[in-house]
Amino acid sequence: MSQFQGTVAFITGGNRGIGLETARELGQRGIKVVIGVRDLPRGEAAVAELKRQNIEAEAIHYDASQADSIAGVVTHLQKHYGKLDILVNNAGVLRETLIGGNQSSSVSPAVLRDTFEINFFAVIELTQALLPLIRQSPAGRIVNLSSILASLTLHSQEDSPIAQAKSVAYNASKTALNAYTVHLADELKGSGIKVNAAHPGWVKTDLGGENAPMEVEGSGKTSVQLATLDANGATGGFFHDGQALPW
Repeated sequence: MSQFQGTVAFITGGNRGIGLETARELGQRGIKVVIGVRDLPRGEAAVAELKRQNIEAEAIHYDASQADSIAGVVTHLQKHYGKLDILVNNAGVLRETLIGGNQSSSVSPAVLRDTFEINFFAVIELTQALLPLIRQSPAGRIVNLSSILASLTLHSQEDSPIAQAKSVAYNASKTALNAYTVHLADELKGSGIKVNAAHPGWVKTDLGGENAPMEVEGSGKTSVQLATLDANGATGGFFHDGQALPW
């Protein structure tokens, strides 16, 4: 029997890319995965793919751009499980060019607001709504999908390895998400709940683009590591593949 028998995970944006890969990797450990999707038919197709690999999975409607979709998630998880062990806040958007061309002086308020709405505000609202269920878990874990592009330390270096990736709305939204991660982790110290930020790597997805060096396969590794930390694991950190990243 898996040590994760009875463990339930909810992954937003879980029907494709890194979200689906994270669901797959969690499911392979015997964790029941519930994927939050905007399009239920596509979600059901993803669930069918997972079930063909003997993974216990289901899809429910969740749209990060629609706050009223949160209530259905809470109701479903409460009714069917009475708790939530793992929350992976994976859904996110990029409304700018990822590499080349710093447009910080001209980025539109609409792009800034839309990016922050999905990547930051929606994450907080969902997490707050689900915290009562996470508190019912003996070992609650919250994983916020961030990016190395959130690192102010690396961006400000003279020889920055991410110098060409100055998408200010996306980067700043992830920096803000890192700040929320630190603050929430501090509030929840002593509760048994761990909160961490994950950089999955630069992955070939719709967001990452075809020039990314990493394939989707294996891209859930960091999220899964943080989602399955034992009682001695870190909280309030920013990680990639087991290594702490600079804020």
